[in-house]
Amino acid sequence: MTSRLPRFHFRLLGPRHWPAWIGLGLLWLLAQLPYPLLMRVGAGLGWLIARLPGSRRRIAERNLQLCFPKLDSRQQAALLEQSLRDVGLMLVEFALAWMGTRKAILRVPATIEGLEHLAAASVRGQGVLLTGAHFSHLELAGRLLVEHAGIELAGMYREHGDAAFEWAIRRARARYAATMFTKNEVRGCVRYMKAGGRIWYAPDQDMRGKDTVFVPFFGIDASTLTATHHLARLSGACVIPFFHRRLDGSGYALRLEAPLADFPRREILADTARINAMIERMAREAPSQYLWIHRRFKSRPPGQASLYE
Repeated sequence: MTSRLPRFHFRLLGPRHWPAWIGLGLLWLLAQLPYPLLMRVGAGLGWLIARLPGSRRRIAERNLQLCFPKLDSRQQAALLEQSLRDVGLMLVEFALAWMGTRKAILRVPATIEGLEHLAAASVRGQGVLLTGAHFSHLELAGRLLVEHAGIELAGMYREHGDAAFEWAIRRARARYAATMFTKNEVRGCVRYMKAGGRIWYAPDQDMRGKDTVFVPFFGIDASTLTATHHLARLSGACVIPFFHRRLDGSGYALRLEAPLADFPRREILADTARINAMIERMAREAPSQYLWIHRRFKSRPPGQASLYE
């Protein structure tokens, strides 16, 4: 199955979309740089971002206070600096993932462990829900897996607010993703996995939807999507954890762990708590690379005050 290319409409060339086209042009230019130089540019952007005040800095600082209370103030400040610098690397990694050629992606050093779990699911004729988390190199890790391992992989995503940007990124992803599903295309996801397909997604953002429950994340009740439980139950797919981290100056390490045993069960709360515990383990392996600028705890259980002032 191949991803359908989105149709282009000339209204996307209107003035309201010019900022999006300028941004896309800059991303394309970044993606043409050799990988070592690209990462140096990202490091420079990260240094600048870490110097700037703003709401995202305050959100990241608060998240680190909440999730790493045992670190003293100096250690938390150092981790905040590293995580903000990582945002600069995130920008160039998205550019490479979306706009880079296959040849450029294959030049990026990457080690991959655990492909035997995908092969075993394929032998069983079972679909796969490849479950990860929002790290700065999230998109690049997915493309590295596709290009380096030569596997077919679909994805789930949230649509972008700007139609021109949405068209361009959908078109870019269509070059390497088997297909892309929006968060509302649940039936399509289920059918795809029932036919043995593999879908990759990350359920670790606070979406404030009705299909959420409060379960612990770093010891704090966090509003969490129950989609992992439901998709696995409806499709019969196995849930394979997808770990990935950037190595200092030597590419990326990707790791697919064994499918979660006895998943799903009847208890939605217990299953969703297992997913959060898995994602917390991912974040602890590479804490500076996790996307702390997202307000992970913006929704609170009834009667609890906001954690962000």
